[in-house]
Amino acid sequence: MQEPDDKRYAISEAAEAAGVPEHLLRQWERKIPQLKPKRDRANRRYYTAADLAIVRRINYMVRHEKMTLDGARVKLSQELHGEGRPKTTREAADLVDKIQEEVRAMLNLLDTV
Repeated sequence: MQEPDDKRYAISEAAEAAGVPEHLLRQWERKIPQLKPKRDRANRRYYTAADLAIVRRINYMVRHEKMTLDGARVKLSQELHGEGRPKTTREAADLVDKIQEEVRAMLNLLDTV
């Protein structure tokens, strides 16, 4: 389900939506710089749909990919900045060609065994 871009979520709503306790969100805010919910005039934090996507991604990396928070922070930074992704169609095609060459080399090695 997609949340509207302008909707604001309190920390309790964000925690429930992500399936994590509130104290864990506060801890992640301190340790992961990409997770910075905004604050209203009363200095209460609120999460946006983009913040919720980051929280869900962190939760997935920590629980399912068994990453540490430091590892999740680094990987999240790479994902958010697009590092490692081809920027043009030509780069994507070159990457596919390189992968195909590596697969062929592996298959040739298996054939000789």
